[in-house]
Amino acid sequence: MAKLPEAAAREAIDAALIAAGWAVQDASAVNLHAGRGVAIRELPLKSGHGSADYLLYVDRRAAGVVEAKKAGATLTGVEPQTGKYSTGMPDHLPRASDPLPFLYQSTGVETRFTETSLTRSRPAASEATRGACPSMTSAPIAQSSSRYLSHPAPMAELW
Repeated sequence: MAKLPEAAAREAIDAALIAAGWAVQDASAVNLHAGRGVAIRELPLKSGHGSADYLLYVDRRAAGVVEAKKAGATLTGVEPQTGKYSTGMPDHLPRASDPLPFLYQSTGVETRFTETSLTRSRPAASEATRGACPSMTSAPIAQSSSRYLSHPAPMAELW
C-alpha cells in the first residue's frame, strides 16, 4: 500500500530531527529525559486545538511545534494552525511560555519559522538549532528570535 503524502513528509522530518540529535517519540511513549531535545509526535492538545504533529521539548519544557504538510504544499498560510497549537497546551504540561515561542511548518523539504509575535512565517534559519533553543527560550522572544531568521536553511541543518 502506498504511503500518504504527509506520511512521507513526516519520515523526512523524523530523519532530520534525529540527525540533529533530537529524540523523536510517539505520544504514547514519552520520555522527556531521553535527551535535551525531545520531539513528540501527534500529541493531543486542549479541546478544540487538535494534535500537534510534533511538540518540541527543550530541557523538559515545551518550546515549539512543527506542523507537517505533504511535499509541495504551500506553507505560507499554515501559520494560524501552528499558532492555534501554540496556545493549546494542556495545563499540566511544562512549557517555556504561553504561547509557545517557536512555530515551524515543514514539508520535510522546506521549513518555515513563525515568530509568535507575528502572523506570517519566514524561511527557517540554520541558527535555530536544538542547541540554541535553551538560550532562546531564556531570553525575551522579541530580542532573541529575530537573529535566527535571516538565513534560509535546508531541513537537515535545522534543529
